[in-house]
Amino acid sequence: MPKEITTLLTFFGGTGDLAKRKLYPSTYNLFKKGFLQEHFAIIGTARQDLTTDEFRELVRTSIADFTEDQANAEEFVSHFYYIRLDIPDKTGYADMLALNNELDAKYDLKGNRIFYMSVAPRFFGTVAKYLKSENLLTENGEFNRLMIEKPFGSSYDTAEELQNELSEAFDESQIYRIDHYLGKEMVQNIAAVRFGNPLFDAAWNKDYIENIQVTLSEVLGVEERAGYYDTAGALRDMIQNHTMQVIGWLAMEKPASFNDKEIRAAKNAAFDSLKIYNTPEEVAANFVRGQYGESADGSQKKYLDEMDVPADSQNNTYVAGKLQFDMPRWEGVPFYIRSGKRLAAKSTRVDIVFKKGLNIFGEDVSLDNPVLSILIDPKGGIEFKINAKDITSAFATRMINLDWQVSDEDKAVTPEPYERMIHDAMNGDGSNFADWNGVGTAWKFVDAIQAAWDAKKESFPNYVSGSMGPVAADELLAKDGNEWVFKG
Repeated sequence: MPKEITTLLTFFGGTGDLAKRKLYPSTYNLFKKGFLQEHFAIIGTARQDLTTDEFRELVRTSIADFTEDQANAEEFVSHFYYIRLDIPDKTGYADMLALNNELDAKYDLKGNRIFYMSVAPRFFGTVAKYLKSENLLTENGEFNRLMIEKPFGSSYDTAEELQNELSEAFDESQIYRIDHYLGKEMVQNIAAVRFGNPLFDAAWNKDYIENIQVTLSEVLGVEERAGYYDTAGALRDMIQNHTMQVIGWLAMEKPASFNDKEIRAAKNAAFDSLKIYNTPEEVAANFVRGQYGESADGSQKKYLDEMDVPADSQNNTYVAGKLQFDMPRWEGVPFYIRSGKRLAAKSTRVDIVFKKGLNIFGEDVSLDNPVLSILIDPKGGIEFKINAKDITSAFATRMINLDWQVSDEDKAVTPEPYERMIHDAMNGDGSNFADWNGVGTAWKFVDAIQAAWDAKKESFPNYVSGSMGPVAADELLAKDGNEWVFKG
């Protein structure tokens, strides 16, 4: 039986879509696995007028698909409580404090408290301020922790402002910034593959690696998100957070030990060495933006014709770029990234392109670059393409693929990202959460790119829906003598 985690968990935005679809089922899975047993309580809070019984019915409905044992589910639901709260209204926090103290005594929670903010970002600082000023943070417990959904700001300046607000109430070690990509099974496999195999650990550097590629491609368009997406684009929506956090695992030095303090230190050493493109010329040389047009068969409309998109929008729905790290390990090694909507295939993957070996076989025999691919979504797996002998009478080589895929049996028992994130926060493990240094560096990086793009009008659309993006993205790699591994 797992060791029980004792805590009071409060969900701000407790009646929202994320809570119902992800947070309550994830918490229920932790209960079924024994991480939550008797000494826990969960508070949901929102502006809706609900009784605790009505709230429990909402939770019951949200976990219905995961309920095999009804008695077990009812025991779980009995630990839920509801309190109405208008976040900006300071007076409401007194009732929350009273409920916190009541539940702490009832379930012997030892003052351990986690506050999960699944609310609009403009409320993050307000919640933190009132948690502190209205005495909801305990001094007698083992921990007070704050979990925050993205986005963490919309620029470096807004992110820094939010960071300063949170720092008035919480130390950096108490803040858990959620990027659910870091909770994905195959993202977490990057560390296992890289550091768990001497073959890759020894070769994870400029001497053996030609380039590294990260692809986050989507087949869907903007759908009904134009109100948000047209102010963010692929650069802010996918590059600043998800892509950069994956890059952290790929570019970091080997940590002294595998704990959150050392892992964050290693990632930050890499982020601190990231070259920021501060001039329009540097941005133009290293980054490409795109906006999707119609599909070749006319079945998909262009971005500018999507609902609620301004007819003259300069928003990017595609980004490709080259990252460079000023550190001995990666001298001269480009990290290529790309993300976009309306592409040929849905895929999140990492491709590590190794250098070609010394050819001792003669000029009639060609060698290709070995490639290690970590497949994250939609199917998890690992592929390793290597040179091997071809089946011919004369000596020749061909590429073969060593392939492993996550089995259906493994998928069935793999924790969902939110389950992992909640569990890790309960355990005080910040390894798979973004820290301020990484977030701040990512914002400085994308802000410089966005500023250059804002100053120059682009001719859109510049790629066909159903393709893999603008031709300029292929040319970006071709300038270095490289090409994208994943063709769609």
